[in-house]
Amino acid sequence: MFSIPGKQAVSMTPAAAGQIAKLMARDGNKGLRIGVKKGGCAGMEYTMDYVTEVDPHDEVVEQDGAVIMIAPMAQMFLFGTEIDYEVSLLESGFRFRNPNVADACGCGESIKFRDVEELSAEHGQQT
Repeated sequence: MFSIPGKQAVSMTPAAAGQIAKLMARDGNKGLRIGVKKGGCAGMEYTMDYVTEVDPHDEVVEQDGAVIMIAPMAQMFLFGTEIDYEVSLLESGFRFRNPNVADACGCGESIKFRDVEELSAEHGQQT
């Protein structure tokens, strides 16, 4: 697990925390699990799933009534990410401001992370 004492793995803007709390309350879920998976034109995609039970290996972040769980395999890639919820004339949705991203496709749905060894060294962990 990647962590810095006193610092949450991810942060949420008030808009994101409010939207997540609203989604949790609507269906009685315990939170939202975020992760990453292979896919898209840049190589990886974010995942978001409702959670009815907390996995003991998940990193749990709570803020203003919102609960996010980070899947174990995604923790290194998501550390330091700010999650926002934006609304525009054409679309609304969650946005990830992730310092670990090296590149992203034009559509914004797919990302490429910096090298695993580089991330591990930066966060003081061994792979």
